[in-house]
Amino acid sequence: MAEHPCSAGHVLNQSVDCTWLYILVQPDIAFFHNEGITFYMVRSMTGFGRYELNVDDKKVTAELRSVNHRYLDVSIKMPKKLSQFESAIRSELKNYIERGKVDVFITWEDHSGSEEFVEYNRELAAEYLKYMRQMAADFGLDDDVRVSTLSRCPDVLSMKEADQDEEEIWNILKQAIDGAAEKFVEARTVEGENLRADLESKLETMLDNVEFITGRSPEIIAEFKKGLEDKVRDLLGDTTVNESRLLMEVTLYADKICVDEELVRLRSHIETTRDTLKKGGAVGRKLDFIAQEMNREANTILSKTNDLAVSDRAIELKTDIEKVREQIQNIE
Repeated sequence: MAEHPCSAGHVLNQSVDCTWLYILVQPDIAFFHNEGITFYMVRSMTGFGRYELNVDDKKVTAELRSVNHRYLDVSIKMPKKLSQFESAIRSELKNYIERGKVDVFITWEDHSGSEEFVEYNRELAAEYLKYMRQMAADFGLDDDVRVSTLSRCPDVLSMKEADQDEEEIWNILKQAIDGAAEKFVEARTVEGENLRADLESKLETMLDNVEFITGRSPEIIAEFKKGLEDKVRDLLGDTTVNESRLLMEVTLYADKICVDEELVRLRSHIETTRDTLKKGGAVGRKLDFIAQEMNREANTILSKTNDLAVSDRAIELKTDIEKVREQIQNIE
């Protein structure tokens, strides 16, 4: 773990992609700082965090696990005695998590011995004894009631829980929840940055294919015009070619295969995806929508072209877009 004057108590890792990488474990905050510019970081929807807290004779453990999900879906498993805090736990987790199916496991141990005690119900025991003796008299039976017999009667002896300070319990529980959530966010952030790096690499490849198709489009029209001129000359021999008619055919063909608008929009979508990844935060839904739009433009390009080189690049585009969409499903 590297030291840095600006770390100020934060978890700090050195990164290949930037000068200093800050993983700030605070509710809904994680960013990296590079050359004076601050970017919020992309987070994965899969993560794990565990925190164990010991306070006096009490021990509480909180564990968080998550997988992909369209929305935030939290499932909590904890001792029944803590069930009154479920709503507060869900509210606390919303400070750290926006999307994902999150499983929360909480254990609570109290070794102080003050939680439970035996309660003796003397009045109820007296009622049992009275009716037992009456039954013996009514049916001519021996009055052989023993203490062991009486103690087994329902509710004569019962286990009770001592009244507890709810505020104290919540303060301890909240510390454990926050501790696990901080580690959970850290794990999500590290994986999210790996996803971001992979996506940026794929976007760069996609942009190269867009530039190739952009440069190839005028060449296709020029080749079509030359081929058309050669065919006309072969058919007509020395007869003068009608340039206006030839130009009209070339124009119609160019309009038919023109993908300029699609390329402009596709390039814009790629740049928007890049910018969104740099800004970071909970961007998964937005990126998924952009990926759908990119796929639509790539389909149109592929349907319009009859050039083998452009077709190959358009297929590569569709393949990369599909890979991007798969990766985006993992982003919060």
